[in-house]
Amino acid sequence: MASIQTEKLHLDFRVNREAKELIEKAAIASNQTLDDFALTTLLKTSEPILERQQITQLSHKDRERFLALLDEADALEPNAALRRAALRYKRQKATYKI
Repeated sequence: MASIQTEKLHLDFRVNREAKELIEKAAIASNQTLDDFALTTLLKTSEPILERQQITQLSHKDRERFLALLDEADALEPNAALRRAALRYKRQKATYKI
């Protein structure tokens, strides 16, 4: 049976003393190691950011599609029912002029 190896990568960044102390206190308060706390917190924060980005991208894509459909509709001739409705509207508007 083949064993599956997972590659562990290293993430390194610098923080000031106050930030490090705050993060360490939060890790202790949550009963996690500093590494576990940092990883858990970063992952929790990353997921909603990426979800919002996905929604935004889809929204822009949908907007473009919607505008394209409107442009296509402008090129179409109104059907008979729409022409009759427009005529009725114009007649009513003329009737109610003061």
